[in-house]
Amino acid sequence: MLAAALVFVLLLAEIDLSAGVTAGVAMASFFLLLRDGWNWVIALGMAFAVGAMVGFVIGFFVAKVGIPSFVITLGFFLGFQGVQLILLGEGGLFRVDVPEIKAIMNANLPEIGGWMLLIALLAVAAFLGFFDRFRRSRKNLPNRPVVFLVAKLGLIALGGGIVVYILNENRSVSVLPISGVPIVIPIALTVLVLATLLLDRTQFGRHLYAVGGNAEAARRAGIKVNQVKIFAFMIASTLAVLSGLFHVSRIGAVEATAGRTIVLSAVAAAVVGGVSLFGGRGRIAHAVIGALVIVMIDNGLGLLGLPAGVNFLVTGTVLAAAATIDAVSRKRGGSGLFKRRRVAKASE
Repeated sequence: MLAAALVFVLLLAEIDLSAGVTAGVAMASFFLLLRDGWNWVIALGMAFAVGAMVGFVIGFFVAKVGIPSFVITLGFFLGFQGVQLILLGEGGLFRVDVPEIKAIMNANLPEIGGWMLLIALLAVAAFLGFFDRFRRSRKNLPNRPVVFLVAKLGLIALGGGIVVYILNENRSVSVLPISGVPIVIPIALTVLVLATLLLDRTQFGRHLYAVGGNAEAARRAGIKVNQVKIFAFMIASTLAVLSGLFHVSRIGAVEATAGRTIVLSAVAAAVVGGVSLFGGRGRIAHAVIGALVIVMIDNGLGLLGLPAGVNFLVTGTVLAAAATIDAVSRKRGGSGLFKRRRVAKASE
């Protein structure tokens, strides 16, 4: 979730090093409000408001003041570690006794719920696919053969069916059975689908890609570049708070030192998945793929019994390779564009 959040700022060729500790401060605020007797729903809403406000402040300094995002978010990263300690004390875990919060990462849907989730996912994919075909036909734009859409839906049905079937099996090694699709999956899927729609099918998404590709050209085209940057940082910080909520749900407590290291893994996941550090290229799905790769490396090397040093070495090598491929491909693309422009100019 944090990698998906960072996609919004990476598309602008910016970075947010404070996303992890922003989530930590928001969850610390959530805990304090709970301790003071606030309803957990209202307290959670206030936590998300904290994330959005932090994103607005960072976006303002980057867009209006002109401070590089690396510098201002590094300042927030260092400062918010102190804020967490001021709010919660010198460290430790602070228990959160809210059953609804704990259920997000620790409870499962009934078996029928997993199949209903798959049917809903197929319905959404089919609606979007056929709607796109209808929209392109109305504008006399070419469409791919419908067999491609049917094949895509078939792959979703097959892959999703296998996942649901496996998750519905008892995966416990103790007396207490554990089965069903975890509740966090439909929540994460909903957020990721909405984020994808925001980037792919809205004016804001098109403007975000345009600003990331060439900010000056976007400004001359009438796009409000500063506004786009501010909203991108607000969305990233808000989704970062959601990742913090997942962490609190998983361990059942708020940490005074939460979020200090996870942001680096999130950046690595986004880049490994294919989100360009130079802006203008990448999707939410790329962050998901990158996160899966990073987790598979971590789990796989752990199962092989290799030391932690090898884990960091392999992860760093994969990240460096992904960044190198991104830089080389962009350089070649730019060279090709330059050659085409030079040929066109000569022909004129």
